[in-house]
Amino acid sequence: MTSTDHTDQPAETAAAEPALYLIPCQISEAPLDDVLPPLNRAIVLGIRHFIVEEVRTARRFLKQLDRSIDIDALTFYPMGKHADASRFSAYLEPLRKGQSVGVISEAGCPAVADPGAVVVGIAQREGLKVVPLVGPSSILLCLMASGFNGQSFSFVGYLPIDSAERQKRLRQLESRSAQEQQTQLFIETPFRNARLFGDLLHALRPDTRLCIASGLTGQKALVRTMTMRQWKQQGLPDIGKTPTVFAIYAGK
Repeated sequence: MTSTDHTDQPAETAAAEPALYLIPCQISEAPLDDVLPPLNRAIVLGIRHFIVEEVRTARRFLKQLDRSIDIDALTFYPMGKHADASRFSAYLEPLRKGQSVGVISEAGCPAVADPGAVVVGIAQREGLKVVPLVGPSSILLCLMASGFNGQSFSFVGYLPIDSAERQKRLRQLESRSAQEQQTQLFIETPFRNARLFGDLLHALRPDTRLCIASGLTGQKALVRTMTMRQWKQQGLPDIGKTPTVFAIYAGK
């Protein structure tokens, strides 16, 4: 736990009923007003406890959301990769006492490919109110723009790091896509984008389609769908280390 607890904190102004609010944040350099509705700001101003993937990033996001926020009057509970998951239940104690709690990921929607899912699971098991707020999801934005099947799709998260294992997994996803007419979406750590692209070229059939969606909501966003044959001719776009979602479709 970081920051300090304040017993004389102001009453919550936006939330009529205490809840665990899942607060999306930006996925690019886009201005917050372009990607988040005004309601989010109103709700955040009424919350004094935040479960966050990274405290520094969350503090910066909240200040961008409203410069008047008194950051030092807030309490932050870390849930990142070095956090102690056995403490996550204790993070919900303010909610059990009638105070709303917010969950903030590093980027995009909390609890989607994110440790916040564990916190939400605890809240659901205890019957605590959970409210997801509207915001950008790179996964859904990629699906929307891919031209692939939007009625049957699967997000499989990160693929194996080892190249041989990753190619094996890609062939499995391709086979499933063909058999079930299902879109397969996955992500990679941005600095491994080029390596993943190389494995895609080696593993997939020429007619399988690949969508690369990079830097979504940003000024340099790129979304492009082509067959693997076309991708092999063109090569990887200049996405560098930009956060990217990949989707494949081998259906008819």
